[in-house]
Amino acid sequence: MRGAAAFAHLAAILVVCLVLAAPRAAAAERPVDLLLVLAVDASGSVDARRFELQRRGYAEAFANPRVLGAIRAGPLQAIAVTMFQWTGPSLQARILDWTVIADAADADRVASAIAMTPRQLFGGGTSLSGAIDYALRLFPNSPFTGERRVIDVSGDGANNVGRPAAPARDAAVAAGIVINGLPILALEPNLDTYYRDNVIGGPGSFVVPVDSFENFGDAILNKLISEIAAVPGGARRQAAR
Repeated sequence: MRGAAAFAHLAAILVVCLVLAAPRAAAAERPVDLLLVLAVDASGSVDARRFELQRRGYAEAFANPRVLGAIRAGPLQAIAVTMFQWTGPSLQARILDWTVIADAADADRVASAIAMTPRQLFGGGTSLSGAIDYALRLFPNSPFTGERRVIDVSGDGANNVGRPAAPARDAAVAAGIVINGLPILALEPNLDTYYRDNVIGGPGSFVVPVDSFENFGDAILNKLISEIAAVPGGARRQAAR
């Protein structure tokens, strides 16, 4: 009887564990229209004023009703975002964990988190390859699933440390990731060409160049709307019929 009682006790514990784990499993599989990684330049060329213009631009963009309108126009009416600051090959600082945006309250929470999180990095070179490699590793750990997975990279310089940017881009594209770029041309007027040749990749990838940090806010707003509103391949084919 003791053996039978012990077995029954263990079985009961197992049932309880399965019940408790079920909501987590369901949450881990929540589908969204887009998984979006935002990679923000915090290299030495980005001084305090320029960084603040970037941070304010992202925060105001997520608080803008046009972004929420683009999200609500999607089939699932939800996206998931995460954000990190980057500099050198192994210098990245995650400032926003994977977060779903499905309504105005969600969007405001993301905007507030970005606005209130201080700068974490201040130098170490400009490693676009390091940023892409780091971003690629974030997707498998997302508690959400989505047909579209996008890395959004903004920066004011070409890759100058670590491995070249193009091989990192190619590895991400091979994994089914799309990379879009927002080059800031304040220091390198031809940076948009570099981004097109070495950074962006994947179906529908694009570059939104901006001439100065002062105009970053408008550029990132338009870029986010374009990324969110993109039609997945299957839906695009159906719409074309």
